[in-house]
This record gives sequence, structure tokens and C-alpha cells, in this order.
Amino acid sequence: METEYNFYSLVLMVIAISFLGWCFENIWLAFTKGFVDNRCMTFPFLLGYGLFIVILYLCLGTPQTFAAVGGITLKKSKWKRYLTYFCIVMFVVSVGEMILGCLVEKLCGFAYWNYSWIPLHITKFTSIPTSIGFACIITFLMAKCFMPLMNLIVLIPVHIAKTLASIGIIALASDFVISFKKMYETRQLNIRWHRELKHKHHWVLGE
Repeated sequence: METEYNFYSLVLMVIAISFLGWCFENIWLAFTKGFVDNRCMTFPFLLGYGLFIVILYLCLGTPQTFAAVGGITLKKSKWKRYLTYFCIVMFVVSVGEMILGCLVEKLCGFAYWNYSWIPLHITKFTSIPTSIGFACIITFLMAKCFMPLMNLIVLIPVHIAKTLASIGIIALASDFVISFKKMYETRQLNIRWHRELKHKHHWVLGE
């Protein structure tokens, strides 16, 4: 799919969504488990979220511009296009979570996350409720937030965007590799800090 955005703008979007993904996971933990932590990374970014959203945009566009899949034109009403988009995202999220969860467990020897406590879970790495939730959030993000955010990013002068994108993606990629290397070696989550929200000012620092 052709895009008007340059490479560095898309990289900055990867970085922005990676930060939002880190915030989203901590909000989820705060409400479901009563704590927040570093999500196994040193920096507050989860690279997988950013890469997924930008790749999704490059492959499918947004729900508004979503017109073709595999060369097949979708001449459907607005709600049918949104529903098709939602279903594709839900399927990809479900399969992706199972693949990533199984891969991390095989390589590192522990479950990166576990949805066994959620009704209608499919293996411990995905569930129908969480996949629906992710698909709803992603479809809304792509429909209402992606283009406005990209239009702000492209206002950044090219030389500044190039510098920010280069430094940012190197930092995030390095953090990702180093963090997973540590988890592979220690066979446990890379928890550098952890805060129980039920107890004020109580911090537990990791190694």
C-alpha cells in the first residue's frame, strides 16, 4: 500500500505507539492486578506495539481507507468495512499472541503473560475477550487517532525527524535485545521496578 509519509515519520510513529503500548499495559495491570512495573524493558516503550500498528497501516490502511485485501476490492458499506477490519485485526492479534507467547516460553522457559484466569481463553496466551478488546482499541486508534497523529509528526522538520527517529529506534531496538537477552539468561522476567498501587510510596527495585 502506497503512503505519503516518509520513512522517518513512520519510525517516529513506531516510537509513539510503543510508548502508548507501554502505558496501555500498565493501565491494564493497574486495574486487573493492582500494580505497575517496567514491563520487562528499561525504557517505557514496547516496540512490538509500534511495529504492529505501523505494519497494519502499511498493509491495510485505516478503516476509512480500507478497500482491498489480497487484491480483492471490498465494495462494502462503512460498517461492513469496519467490521471486516475489526475481524482481521482480532484474528491477527489472537494468532500473534499465541505465537509470541509460545516462542518466549520455549526460549526463555517462562510464560511472558498468562490469560488462563480469563473466561474463553484459547491456550494461556490469548482469549476471546482480550482479542476483542485489543481489536476494538486498535480499530478505534486506526480510525480516529492514527492519521491526526501522523499529520502532527510530519510537521517536524525532516532533519530533526531523521535525528529523533534514528536515535529513538536504535535505543528501543537495543533495549529490546538486551532485555530479552537477560530474560533468556536468567529464565525470568526482567523486572527492574515494581509498584503495588495499594501501598503508597512502596517500591521494589529489580537487579
